[in-house]
Amino acid sequence: MRVVEPESVELLLRAQGESKENLGLMRKIDEIYTAHPFYGCRKFAAILDIDKDRANRLMRKMGIEAIYSKPRISASNKDHEIYPYLLRDVPVRRTNHVWSSDITYIPLARGFVYLVAVIDRYGRFVLAWRLSNTLEKRFCLEAVDEALGHGKHPEIFNTDQGSQFTSREFTDRPKRNAIAISMDGRGRALDNVFIERLWRSVKYEEVYLNSYASVRELERRLDRYFRFYNEERPHQSLQYKKPCEVYRGTK
Repeated sequence: MRVVEPESVELLLRAQGESKENLGLMRKIDEIYTAHPFYGCRKFAAILDIDKDRANRLMRKMGIEAIYSKPRISASNKDHEIYPYLLRDVPVRRTNHVWSSDITYIPLARGFVYLVAVIDRYGRFVLAWRLSNTLEKRFCLEAVDEALGHGKHPEIFNTDQGSQFTSREFTDRPKRNAIAISMDGRGRALDNVFIERLWRSVKYEEVYLNSYASVRELERRLDRYFRFYNEERPHQSLQYKKPCEVYRGTK
């Protein structure tokens, strides 16, 4: 689980161009949005007692689009091919049937980063993750390469329509392995609901309980958390089995 390059850490610790006050507001927006993903900029402005334009600008920097019911961390690219959503009314009843990937915002004490993960939809097993201080596609490519490098491949790979996932470099990965590509419908939060639930768990059980002084501290804590999530944490949706037990078929 590698993080952004060392030189990028210095950029992060300069607060990425935002004041301490704005970073505090962004953390609050993230916490509220995770609990209430239907809130828009007007409601955030009222709750936080700030100007609507300011709330809207901060939300956009975080990747939250007020119009939609899910974070739009990754903007689309009109020149990239968009693939149809393949999972409507399709039951997922086995491991390596469907993998999903998504990006979320993670606050730090003096900045923020983005987190991408790849998860097996049936077993809720986190196959790979990466951190980055930018939304360049590289960290998404590294995560999918690690997931595919384990030797098992899904039948369907589902993402949103963000430019990182629609880029030829990304879509070539599943194509080379005869994996069908599925993409969420625009503004449909429930299309990738399983990884949205992962983000809620990560934030409520780890991120919101801590204040990370550096990216490396966050990396260490997330590494520990994902090991706990995969290997120790029983899931009600899995009849209180652990993701590793379901994914590896050990119980």
